[in-house]
Order: sequence, then structure tokens, then C-alpha cells
Amino acid sequence: MKITSLEPARCLPVPDAGFGALLTERGNLPLESVDVTAGISGLIAGVEVTQGFRNPFDVTLEATYVFPLPDRAAVTGFRMEADDRVIEGVLKERAQARADYDRALREGKRAAIAEEDRPDVFTIRVGNILPGEHVSVRLTMSQPLPYEDGAAMFRFPLVVAPRYIPGTPIDGSPAGDGVAPDTDAVPDASRISPPVLLPGFPNPVRLSLAATVDAAGLELRELASSLHVVEEEGATVRLRPGERLDRDFILRMSYETSTSLQLDGPAEQGGTFALTVVPPPLESTRTPRDLVLLLDRSGSMGGWKMVAARRAAARIVDTLTPQDRFAVLTFDSVVERAFEGLVEASDRNRYRAVEHLARVDARGGTELLEPLRQAVALLGAQAERERVVVLVTDGQVGNEDQILEQAGGALSAMRVHTVGIDRAVNAGFLGRLAGLGAGRCELVESEDRLDAAMDHIHRRIGAPLVTGLSLKGLEVEPDTVTHLGSIFPGVPLRVYGRYREGSSLTVHGMTAGGPWEEQVTGVTVDNPAIRAVWARAHLRELEDRYAMGEHDLESRIVRTSLDNGVLCRFTAYVAVDTRKVAEGGPEHRVIQPVEPPSGWEPPRSQPMMGGGFTAHAALMASPAAAPRMRPPQSGFGAAEMEQGFVAGADQGFVAGGGAPDVTGQQPPMPAPGAPAGGPRGRGRPGMPRFGPGPRPAHRLESVRPQLVAELDRLKALPAPDLLYLADLGSRLGALTEYLGGNEQLAALARELEAAELPGADAQALHNRAIEVLTALIGGSPGHEGRPGDGRPGPGGLPGGGPSSGGGRRGPFWKRT
Repeated sequence: MKITSLEPARCLPVPDAGFGALLTERGNLPLESVDVTAGISGLIAGVEVTQGFRNPFDVTLEATYVFPLPDRAAVTGFRMEADDRVIEGVLKERAQARADYDRALREGKRAAIAEEDRPDVFTIRVGNILPGEHVSVRLTMSQPLPYEDGAAMFRFPLVVAPRYIPGTPIDGSPAGDGVAPDTDAVPDASRISPPVLLPGFPNPVRLSLAATVDAAGLELRELASSLHVVEEEGATVRLRPGERLDRDFILRMSYETSTSLQLDGPAEQGGTFALTVVPPPLESTRTPRDLVLLLDRSGSMGGWKMVAARRAAARIVDTLTPQDRFAVLTFDSVVERAFEGLVEASDRNRYRAVEHLARVDARGGTELLEPLRQAVALLGAQAERERVVVLVTDGQVGNEDQILEQAGGALSAMRVHTVGIDRAVNAGFLGRLAGLGAGRCELVESEDRLDAAMDHIHRRIGAPLVTGLSLKGLEVEPDTVTHLGSIFPGVPLRVYGRYREGSSLTVHGMTAGGPWEEQVTGVTVDNPAIRAVWARAHLRELEDRYAMGEHDLESRIVRTSLDNGVLCRFTAYVAVDTRKVAEGGPEHRVIQPVEPPSGWEPPRSQPMMGGGFTAHAALMASPAAAPRMRPPQSGFGAAEMEQGFVAGADQGFVAGGGAPDVTGQQPPMPAPGAPAGGPRGRGRPGMPRFGPGPRPAHRLESVRPQLVAELDRLKALPAPDLLYLADLGSRLGALTEYLGGNEQLAALARELEAAELPGADAQALHNRAIEVLTALIGGSPGHEGRPGDGRPGPGGLPGGGPSSGGGRRGPFWKRT
């Protein structure tokens, strides 16, 4: 794949700026600032997010930013401000919004568009920013705050962490500008995979965040921020200046809530209701349980997360009693079991399970669908026993919809609890999984929080206090009430819905001692946020049903979104200026790289570029450079991390791709871990792969710089390392695929991938790799392929198939 190289004279290292930092006269990244202002009242927060962009180039610019928002937040407003002009965004069906945006750019007008790609991942594009110009976009939203054990939590995510992308790359134009190719399992992977800055980038985005807390008449006992240093000014909490967008902001507020029914609208005319029911003082009686514990051991779980996950899993095992049965499955690209089938939770078996968990370390990719399938098969249909699935993970996968479609139906018949461990956790997906099975989603952002979180989980795994819930009294509109679930100790029931008339309702359910009910009298309020929060929750349930196969819901989802002014995956906000500011569309396009998530392990090695400097961001290249190239990239397993973080934008530059060759072209950067055969079908499932049919052929010369870099790193190892050699084999296998075949390279890849098998000789394999790589580098280019045929196909993959052309496409994320 051709990547335009940067001239060293224009890319001077910044002294003491940290690894991978460069500076050019063309300026820096386009995103200058992110300002978050939250007003918290009781259990609802109103939030405004303002993103400031500046064009550092001397030509017109389109800037793209992929960013997170709280998964339950209802986005209800969008505004663009530029050159003393304020343009209010309009919510439209997604294809129409894109058409309006593209037409505005062609006509030389400023425009901005906001789209939702996941419940907690959004994309903003701002086009035709003039040289040196500042443009800001503002999102307005409302979000409900989770509450349990006497504390509400305001969680605001600040970075989209890299997600594991399974599947085989698909033909056609990419859905987005990210660095991962679209695959059959994640057909919009290129929309949720922004490039990642190398650690230590010296000029981070300026972040400001302030939250003003109003306990709404309740006694506020304590405020606590768990991941950031904050400053308190009366009722307002502010982030300390200089914080980076690399982890979630989490603020906990301790106060007691109470049972209530809020009616937004007069009782005689109907409107939206919000019901809160405090758990009754009852004792739960547990029925015997069959529990399957799934522990994610993929590469992204490295460091403190793996330690916390092992502790959490062991604590869960300790909650079991001899009347229970259980199984423990650990997974990355493969699934391993502590036992065969379900076993009795005896002292001996629990000890064996904990012993198994203690040996687990992080490796490989996050293949989540298969362990969920195995959990469903293990639990079967035992009507007399409670069936429970507990998943411990960071949730960093891209194929959420595929998982819901293929496993969601079965999981909805079980109780699913999720434990999310990360400082930038995929809370949206873990919440969706837990919601399927009326379970709980517990998020752990640090080891300090683990004990408190596990106390919560201990109670959740036990039987709920009240099940079989129903509502009577209000005349509710059919199919508008959000999921009722069950009432657990310490967790109030939160329900939203639309009603036609009435002023009170009665909650019915079953406890261990028999029927239970509570009557709640409504209070009329004037709070538009209640309707927005309901609409967001209702849309999320409809979208999950759509993902699970009910595709006829699309028109209803669009109608609900537009009628209530709440953004969803099928709609988009678009703001178009009426003033013409440029001649035609943007001359330069940049996708904003994001920070590496805090707490993620850095690359194990730092490959250097041949020119004596490290890769930073290819957006520094001239706007007249080649069109955007998107190198294959995937989730960050242990071997993938070794290659270095993605370090760029525009051309999607990747650290670790080797040095520019003598022609000034960058050598191809194959997907880390792409398959090359070998034992166990190794090749990290889910990494970009070539489909069936003839593969492209390329000259060995085109990959020589990368072979040189691999040889240098191999010689620099302090001692032969079997794991390193196996990972090297996977990378060489990818190069073999790219070349369309090379007998020497393929044979070496197979030998090295066998390094993980018992009895492998590390020293012999190390020497063999040095011998073959030295011979390949010193040999003649030969005639392994067609010269000059190194251009990437669709999605940035060499040799991809032809594009399927424009026009309206089936998937809503590709429509134009």
C-alpha cells in the first residue's frame, strides 16, 4: 500500500516532547478544544458539548472526529458557529442529511453533520473550514444517571478505545475514514476506528469539563471523582486544567432517592412519565443456579485490567454455594474451559476454578460471539434452575450488532450480568447485553473501585427481590414502556413511557413470599428532558430489536427519532450555512487521531523509521499528496500492540511500518496477525484477511524495508522469545499474503508460528529467522509480482475487489 512519505526537513522532532512527536510549519491537528458543561438535577443531567476546530492548513479543510458520548444520552440539539454566524442543525433521515451535507460542500458552503454509529460512538464532520478559521459545533443532550446503594453516577466518556474487528474484509467503498477495513462481521468498522496518537503526543486537545450538582431537594452527602483530579467551587466540580481525553470522567454523588412518579404533561392530555421505585425491604430466596462465567483474556485486557478481571472472576466464584453448578470459560481468539460442562460448586471445584483463573494472562483478539454461544449451550433449558451468565470484559469489540443478532434471542431467556473493566469501557454494548437478560451492568474504572463493585455484583448474582413486574393505573400508549426487568437489592426500578391519561399507577410483581404491589401518585412537572430520555431509551430498544433481525422496524425508528427530536443510528443532524465561502469542496481532509486510552499497555517495542524519526501524523503531509489511504488495522491484541499505535490521520499512518524506500514510497503495512496458515489455524481470527480467489502479486522489493525493520528488531532482542517469534511468524505470513506468495517467506512464517507448540527450540528458530531474513534482504528482487501494483483496494486492502459504485446502499451507515 502506498503511503506518501514526509520530507524530514518539514517534520522536525520536538525536543523532549515524548515518543512520536513531530512539528511542521503547516500546524497541528484540527481539533483544538472539547468543552463539556453539565447541569445535574436529581437523577437527570443536561449536558452541552462544544468541540472547537481550527484549520492549520493554507487550503480549505474537512475535519472528521470520532468521539464517545454516554450511551443513554439523548442528543436533542446541534449547532455550528463560524465567522460570527450561528447555524442550527436540523434532524433528518440519515441519507437525506448526508446528501444535504455533500451538496453544501460541493457548492462551497460550510456544513457540519453529526451521526451516531453506536449507542456511545458518534462522528462529526465539519467541511469547508477556511485557512486559519475557527469553527465550533455544539451538541445538547439529556441523560439519566444510574443510581444504586445510595449514590448516583455521572459518567462522561472522553475517548473511543480501539475495538477488536472480527470478520473478512468486504469489497466496496469504505463506510468511513477510520483505519480498520469494513468486514462481513463489522460492515461499518471504518466508522468506529479512528487513528490513535502515539503516547506522549505533545499538544493534546484542550479539555474543560464542569458539572453543577443540584440534589433536587435531597441531602447531598458526598461528591467523589475516581479518575480525575477536580476542583470544587460551591456546587460546581471542574476538571483540573491540563487533563487529556484518554479516560472516562466519573462523578459519584451520594444522596438518598425515593419512590416517585413524574408526569411531563397534564394528566388529562397525556404525555411522558418517569417512574422510580425504591427496592422494598424484603429478603430474597435464591433458587439453585447454573452459572457460566466468561472471562475476557484478550490483548486489550493487559496490565491492571487483567489483574482486576482475575480478582473479579475469583470473587464471583466465591459467591457460589454447593447447590449451584457452574462453568468457567476464558477466551481470546480461542475458548478454554476450567472444566468440561457444568460442575457442582463444591469447595474443591471452586478452588480449581480460582487456580485456573490465576494462570490467565492477556493475549490474542476479542472473539466474544463463540464463548457466548458456548455459554448458551451449557445452560440449556433448565426450567427449575436459574440460568445466569456473567461476562467480565472491557467490551472493546466492533461486532455488537452481529452478537445481538446471533446470540441475543437466547441470552434474553437468561439473566446476563456484565462487569466492564476499563477507564474507557464500552459501556453502551455491555449495558445492552445486560438489558437483554434483565441483569446488571457494573463498571469498574480502577482497582480501587473493585471491592465496592464486587459487593454490588455479589447481590446482583443473587436472586432479585421482585420479578414479573407489570404496571396498572395509567393508560399507557402500547409498546412505549421501557424494559421493566426486575428489582434488585439497592437498585431502584427506573421506567419511562408514554401515557394518554391518568395520575397514578400501581406496580405489581412477585416476591419469594408471594404477590407484591406498590401504588405511586404522580406529580406533574415541566421537564422536557423526561421525554428526551424516554425517546432515547425507547429508540435503543427498537434498534436492538432491529439488530436481532426485526428489520421492518426501520420506518418506526426513523419516525420516533424525528417526532421526538432525538438522534439515533438512522438519523443525523446537519447544519448548512447559506453563505458560499469556497470554490467547491474541501481541498484537504483529516480524521482527528484520538488519545491512547489510559491504563492500556503501551507497545512492547518502539519501531523506528529509517529516516531517524518516528511516525506521528501523516496529516502533516502536503494537502496535494495522494488521496487518503487506509491501512488495514484491527483490535489491539498483544501482538498487535507490539507493532505500535496507529499514529496518524488523513493517510492513516501506522507506526511500525518500516522505513521509506529509495523511491520515497512507504512499504505496505499488512494487518498485524493476518493468517498465514500454521498450527491451530493461527492468524488471529478477525484480523483483515484476503477472501477467496486469486490474490494480488507484488515485488519482494516493495516489502524489503519492513523485512529490514523486522530483522533489526529480531537482532535487538536480549534473548530468543518464543511468543515474539510466533507473532513475527504471523506478521511474515501477512507479508506473504500481500506478495501473492513467496516460498521462502511462507516457509519461515509456518516455522515461526509453530513456536507456540510444545518442544519448540527458541534459539534454533531465532537463528533460522535471522538467516532467512538476511538472505531475503540481500537477494535480488526477482519477479515475484507485477511491478507498480502495490495500490490498495477498497478499504485499504491490497488487491481488494472493485467498488460497487455509488447510489443508495442497503445498510443505513453507507447510504448517500
